Amino acid sequence: MPNATAAPACDKTATAAVPATKSVCASDLAPGTDAPESDAPKSDAPESSAPGTAPRGTGQAAPLTVGVRRALGRRLLPLQVGIFLQGVGFWVPIEKLFMTEIGFDAATIGIMAAAYAALVPLVEVVSGVLADRWSRRGVLMTACLAMLVSVLIGGFSHNVITYIAAALILGVYFAMYSGTVEAIVYDTVLEETGGSDAYERQIGRVRSIEAVALVLSALAGGWIAGATSTRLTYFLTVPFIVISLIVLSRFREPRLHETSERSPLWEHLRTTYGAIVHRGRLIPIAAASIMSAMIVQAVFEFGPLWLIALSASAVIYGPFWAGLVSTLGLGGLLAGRLRLDRPITVVAVVVVMLGACFTLTTSHNLLVVTTAMILLTLLVLVAGIHVSKLMHDAVPSTIRTGVASGISAVSWMLFLPFALGFGAVSKQSGVYVSGWMFTAATALAGAALLWVVVRPVRK
Repeated sequence: MPNATAAPACDKTATAAVPATKSVCASDLAPGTDAPESDAPKSDAPESSAPGTAPRGTGQAAPLTVGVRRALGRRLLPLQVGIFLQGVGFWVPIEKLFMTEIGFDAATIGIMAAAYAALVPLVEVVSGVLADRWSRRGVLMTACLAMLVSVLIGGFSHNVITYIAAALILGVYFAMYSGTVEAIVYDTVLEETGGSDAYERQIGRVRSIEAVALVLSALAGGWIAGATSTRLTYFLTVPFIVISLIVLSRFREPRLHETSERSPLWEHLRTTYGAIVHRGRLIPIAAASIMSAMIVQAVFEFGPLWLIALSASAVIYGPFWAGLVSTLGLGGLLAGRLRLDRPITVVAVVVVMLGACFTLTTSHNLLVVTTAMILLTLLVLVAGIHVSKLMHDAVPSTIRTGVASGISAVSWMLFLPFALGFGAVSKQSGVYVSGWMFTAATALAGAALLWVVVRPVRK
C-alpha cells in the first residue's frame, strides 16, 4: 500500500470570515495585470492594510507583530494537532515486510504502486475543484476517512488482491490530501498577515510537527512488529485517525477562495486548465514540482526494498523509516533558508542529489545506503516546498487548489510507468540496477530546478 508520507507534494486549500480590510498577494491579482480580481473601482490613493500587513497587491508582508503571530498560531493550532495525529502510522515502517508475508514480491509491489498511481489522477483534479468550490477542510477530512478505511482493510488483508484494494482506497486519500494542507496554510497566512512571506516558515512548522509523529510512530512501529506482529500495527493506528478527524472539525478554514463571484463549473475547469497550460511562467514550476513529487513518492515506496535486499531484520525497519520520514521535518526547517533562487545553490544541490543516487546503485553498506536515501529525500523535499510557494504565488486563490491538484495528477501519471518499470527491473536484476532510474529522474528534476532559476516567476 502506498505510504501515507509519500503523497506528491506540490502539494489544495479549508471557517472564518475574511478580515474587513484584507490585503492580497500577487497570486490574487487579475491575470496579466497589477489589479486585484474585483470589479470595484480603484482610486489612485494607496489602500490601508490591517496592522502588521503589507499594502494591497505587493505580495509582501511587513515584519509581523507579536499579536499577528499569536493569532496566526492560534488559527493553525487545530490543523497542526490534526496533522500530528494523522501522521501516527505504526504500520508504515514495516509495510513492505508485511506485504512480503502475505505474498508480495518486487514485481507485484510495482503493480500495486502503478494501480493506485493510475487511480489518483482521476480523483485528483475532481477533488481539487471540489476543494475550491466546497470546503477545503471538508476535503481534508474526507481524505482522513479514506485513510481510516484503507488501514482497516489493510490490517485484515491476507492476500495480494485484498491489499491492493486497500492501496486503491489510500490512493483516494492521496488524491484528496495532496495540496490541501499547503493551500490551507497559504490562504490562512494571507488572511492573517496580508502577505505570503510567512508561508514557508509556517508550512515548514506543519511539516516538522508531522515528521515528529512519523518518526515516533516509526520507531514504535518497528518495536511493536518485532515484539508482537506486523498486522497489529495497522489496528493500533486506527484510534489516532479517528481523533484526528475530531480535531480537524474544530479548524476554521480560510475563505479567500469564496471572496469572488462563483463561476459555472465548466468555466472553473477551463480557467484552472488554462492557468497550468497557457501561463508560460508556470511551466518550469510545474515541471520541477512534478519531478520532485515523483522522486519523493518513489523513495518512500521503493526505498525499503534495499533493506530487503540487504537482509535487514524487522527491528531495523523502524529506525530506517524514522530517519527517512524525519526529512519531512528537516525539509520544513530548511525551506526558505536554502537559497534555491540562486543558480550556484541549485547546481550544488543537484550535484549532491546525484551523488546520493550513485551511492544507492553501488553501496552494500546499510548505514551508507540509509544516509544517501535520507540526503536525497531531504534535498528533494526542500526543492518541492520552494516550488510550491512559487506556484501558490502565481495563481489566484479561487483556482489554487485545482492548479495544485492538476500538477500533482501529472506527477502520479509519470509515477505509474516508473513504478511498473522499477518493479520489473528490480525483480529481474535487483534494486541496484533499478536504482539507476532514481539517477535519471533526479537529473531531470535538477534540470527543471535550473529552469525555474533561469525563468523566475514575475510577481
